[in-house]
Amino acid sequence: MTETAEKGATGNRRSAARLVAVQALYEMDMVNADVDAVLEEFFLKRWRQSDGDGPENGEHAPLTEPDQEWLNDLVHGVSSGQEELDGLIGPALSEDWTVDRLEALLRVILRAGTYELKIKKNIPAAVIISEYLDVAHAFFEGGETRMVNGVLDHLARDLRTGEL
Repeated sequence: MTETAEKGATGNRRSAARLVAVQALYEMDMVNADVDAVLEEFFLKRWRQSDGDGPENGEHAPLTEPDQEWLNDLVHGVSSGQEELDGLIGPALSEDWTVDRLEALLRVILRAGTYELKIKKNIPAAVIISEYLDVAHAFFEGGETRMVNGVLDHLARDLRTGEL
C-alpha cells in the first residue's frame, strides 16, 4: 500500500470511528449506559451484523471498519472529560444557549469534536471540524450543522491559537 493510500485508509477508519463514537455516546447519554458495555455491544453485536455477512448476505454494503483504538479513546475520553468539555463548549455558544439546552445528539457531536481539538494536537483543526461537520450532516439537515461549524471553529481558535 502506498503512503497516500495508507493515510486514506487510516482516515476512513477514523471517520468511521467518529461516527460510531457519536452513536455510542448518544446511547450512553440517553440510557446512562456503561462505556465498556456500549462499546462491546457495538463491536460484538451491531458492527459484526452490519458487514454484509448476516442472514441477508449482500443486502447491506460493506462498511469501513472503525479504528477501534481511535473509537475507544474518543468514547472513553469524552465520557470521562464531559464536565470539562461542557465547560469549554458553553462559552462558545450564543447567549441564548446552554450546553444542557442542546439536543442530545448535537451535544455529543460537539463534545467529541471538542475532545479531539483539545487532545489530538497532531490532527489539524480544519480536519477535525470537517470530520464533525460530516457527522452532523449524517444526522441533521438544518441549522445544527452550522452550529457545529461555528462552535468548533470558535473552540479551535481558542484551543489552537494561530492554527486557523
